[in-house]
Amino acid sequence: MSYAIISVGGKQYRVREGERLVVDRLAHGEGNTFQPKVLLVGGDGETKISPTDVTVTARVVANTLGEKIRIGKYRPKNGYKKHTGFRASLSQIEIESIGGSKRAAPKKAEVAKPAETPKAAAAAPKAAEAPADDRVKGMPTGYEDLTVAEIKTQSSDWNRPMLEAALEYEGAHGKRKGALAAIESALAAKEEES
Repeated sequence: MSYAIISVGGKQYRVREGERLVVDRLAHGEGNTFQPKVLLVGGDGETKISPTDVTVTARVVANTLGEKIRIGKYRPKNGYKKHTGFRASLSQIEIESIGGSKRAAPKKAEVAKPAETPKAAAAAPKAAEAPADDRVKGMPTGYEDLTVAEIKTQSSDWNRPMLEAALEYEGAHGKRKGALAAIESALAAKEEES
């Protein structure tokens, strides 16, 4: 492809590979690449309008400021004078490639895993049982599946050891602020009762 017309920041530019141009400031950041919308591709062979199989890859070289523009306003016989200035925020981009869409990297052949030793095979069931061991003793049944709203309503019926176990579980695993607050308020209520 010899040239392409791309759209960047709502403006259209005619670009070639290796060309640098200055556009309105882009949010991509310096050194990052991006793919602008391609409106037309032409030059070598037929011209394609709005091609879906062609991509243009551009890289943000630098973020710069434009030339300073001085603006002066003056009204005679009124004493009105006003001076302001303006500098445009710009990005300098370089067109890296104009061509077909990127192809996926070839898949690597899977490496054969070594045969498991009896020790590794024995450790595997323990790993599967690990979530059951994470359960704190004395917790209410089905606590892990309760929502924060359900915890708030049910925590008033739990005894002190159940509340402490649920608080320990939330501190280690769930860390749900609403659940922690509900359990702490239920514990405070139990202390006031006794």
